[in-house]
Amino acid sequence: MGCDRNCGLIAGAVIGAVLAVFGGILMPVGDMLIEKTIKKEIVLEEGTLAFKNWVKTGTEVYRQFWIYDVQNPQEVMVNSSNIKVKQRGPYTYRVRYLAKENITQDPEDHTVSFVQPNGAIFEPSLSVGTENDTFTVLNLAVAGAAHIYQNAFVQSVLNSLIKKSKSSMFQNRTLKELLWGYKDPFLTLVPYPVPTTVGVFYPYNNTVDGVYKVFSGKDNISKVAIIDTYKGKRNLSYWPSYCDMVNGTDAASFPPFVEKTRVLQFFSSDICRKTSVYFTSPFSTCKS
Repeated sequence: MGCDRNCGLIAGAVIGAVLAVFGGILMPVGDMLIEKTIKKEIVLEEGTLAFKNWVKTGTEVYRQFWIYDVQNPQEVMVNSSNIKVKQRGPYTYRVRYLAKENITQDPEDHTVSFVQPNGAIFEPSLSVGTENDTFTVLNLAVAGAAHIYQNAFVQSVLNSLIKKSKSSMFQNRTLKELLWGYKDPFLTLVPYPVPTTVGVFYPYNNTVDGVYKVFSGKDNISKVAIIDTYKGKRNLSYWPSYCDMVNGTDAASFPPFVEKTRVLQFFSSDICRKTSVYFTSPFSTCKS
């Protein structure tokens, strides 16, 4: 009995030691295999998992708007009073839900070119109201005409057209009109070939953004999805110094093996500049 017990203990110790050795060897090998698989599948080329998810992102992307509603338009126009506004929002739209188009691989410089179709779907459940909510806002056409055409004679003509169209410095418009466009009554009377549709994001739906040219990561996995050029440029000529550079990704994906200390950069064509994201703390999106 004593021998059997001692033999069992010795055998168990030996087996444990052998398993520990194998574990110490296999764990790094397993990590290497996992890393190798990730590096292979993250490359933006036909046939990889990353490419499929990159062409049409499975993550829902939203854009939210807050509108400043003018509370005292008459006082401002008549008495030049300080303007009073009320912020209303958010009004939420789902964007970036359409698949990338005109995808072209360049194996020589390891890049992929594409255009991103634009589309926006209103999300009532994530908004404080509807697209038909009305706001009192600055009349962009009237304000812009006075700034662009400063010749006295031209301004007198424009003023007569403003009165004829019953327009003024402020106007009431729905959210949908403000963002996506409306026919301006003043501009329709201008005897020149000028656009008559006004909107902060007009035109947007049924248009495309780009051309983007991004790195595929084939030669350097740390560069995957990072933008090389936007519309053939690395600088946009809108901002001074570093702010004018096209940096980061289009926010649809990022390179793998990102450390918490790394600053993530992505480029937004809506504001024509890059922005940065910093890690602050972990959080969970799971609902109990």
